[in-house]
Parts: sequence; structure tokens; C-alpha cells
Amino acid sequence: MKKVFAFVAMMGLLTFGVNQTINAQEEAPAIEEVAQEDSAAVDTLAAAEDVEAEDVIAEEEEDDAKGLHKTIKVKFIEGSAGFMALVAVAMIFGLALCIERIIFLSLSEINSKKLLEDIQAALENGDVEGAKAICRDTRGPVASICYQGMLRIDEGLDVVERSVVSYGSVQASNLEKNLSWITLFIAMSPSLGFLGTVIGMVQAFDDIQKAGDISPNVVAGGMKVALITTIFGIIVALILQVFYNYILSKVEALNTDMEDSSVSLLDIIMKYNLKFKK
Repeated sequence: MKKVFAFVAMMGLLTFGVNQTINAQEEAPAIEEVAQEDSAAVDTLAAAEDVEAEDVIAEEEEDDAKGLHKTIKVKFIEGSAGFMALVAVAMIFGLALCIERIIFLSLSEINSKKLLEDIQAALENGDVEGAKAICRDTRGPVASICYQGMLRIDEGLDVVERSVVSYGSVQASNLEKNLSWITLFIAMSPSLGFLGTVIGMVQAFDDIQKAGDISPNVVAGGMKVALITTIFGIIVALILQVFYNYILSKVEALNTDMEDSSVSLLDIIMKYNLKFKK
């Protein structure tokens, strides 16, 4: 009897174990699916958080830009409308002249080496009129100088040289046009700022005299006007000075190009004279 009972108990344990194994195998895919779904949900949540963080950063940057613009506007108004308006006018006119010079000088730049090669090719064939047409149809001071030299090619090399040098001086003056006005606005901007500083100090002392007290609240208004006008005046002068130095570098480059091209043109004309005017 005991053996029968033990056998039945053993069979029951084996059956229970098999059922547990089967149930575990059936539940494993379900657990994997749930895990995948949870992982996908976590990835989606992380992506949503990243997008939200990027939106927050973009909004903060936009708010900072708006805040900076608003701050500049407020400080400009606080800096005494009269003097701040004069500083703004100096900046506008100075920048306008700088932009005009930069555009003019950029249009004056050409490939002078190619121009001289075309002139030399035309003169080697004895085509003086073709060389003149090449110079006439090319923009810039280098082409204008070459054209003036080509106009006097039949009058001798000395005449050509004097013509080129004289017309080169005229072109150099054209390149430096309006630079004196830019330097004027560069000098005026901080001067207006310092003038506003002096006026602000006078205003501060007037407020002290009226109040009969030297408290910070009495002096703060005039001191604020003094410092703000000075800051804006210096900023405008620095901006214009950067543009001015850039313009000077382009003028120097063009002057060097004109001198080199003039020497090369004289050499080309001398070769033409030796070949066709023996």
C-alpha cells in the first residue's frame, strides 16, 4: 500500500513539473513581447523628452534674443534721446559709407593677370584696336589705366609711362573717396558719447544741488546717462573702425595691383614696339 501511494505521489510530482515547464514556455514569448513593448515605450518617452528639451532650449534662446533686443532698446532710451540719436545717426551714415566703399572696391577687383595676357595676345598679332577694346570692355581701375596707355601707344614709351602714372594717381584717389568721412564718424561717435558723459555728470550735480543730498538715488540718474552714452559711442566707433580697416586693406591691394599691372603693361608695349616698329 505504501508503495502504491509513493508511486502515485511521484507521478503527481512529475505531472506538475511538466505542466509548469509547459506554462513557462508558453509565458516566455508573452514576457518578451511585454518587454519589447516596454522598451519601445521607454524609447518613445526618451525621444519625446529630447524633443521637448530641444523646444525648451529653442524657446530659451529666442527669449534671450528678445531679451537682448529689449535691453538694448531700453538702454538706448535711457541714455538721453538727444545724444543717443546723434550717435545712432553717426553709425547709420558711417555704415552707409562703408558699405558703399566695400561694394565699389569689390566691383573694382578683376583678374588683372588674364587682362594683361589678353592684351599681350592682341598686341603680338599687331591688333592695337583689339587690345583697346579689351581694356574698354573690362571694368575696374586696372583696365582704365591700361586703356589710357593703349591710347598713346603710338606716341612713344615715355609718353605712355607718364600717362599711366598720371591716370594711376587719379584712380588711386577715386579708391580713397569718402574715407575721410568715415574717419570723421569714427571720431565723432566716442566724442558724442563723452559729451553725453559730461552732460550726465552735470545733470547729476544739478540733482545733488536741488536735493541738498549726495545719496545714491539722487546721483544714479545722471551717472546712468553718462555711462550709457559713452558705451554706445565706443561701440559705434569700434564697429566703424573694423569696416574702415577692411576698406583700407582692399584699397592697398588695388593700388598694388595697379602698380604691378602698369609695369607689366609697359613691358608688353615695349615688346610690341620692338616687334612692329623697327
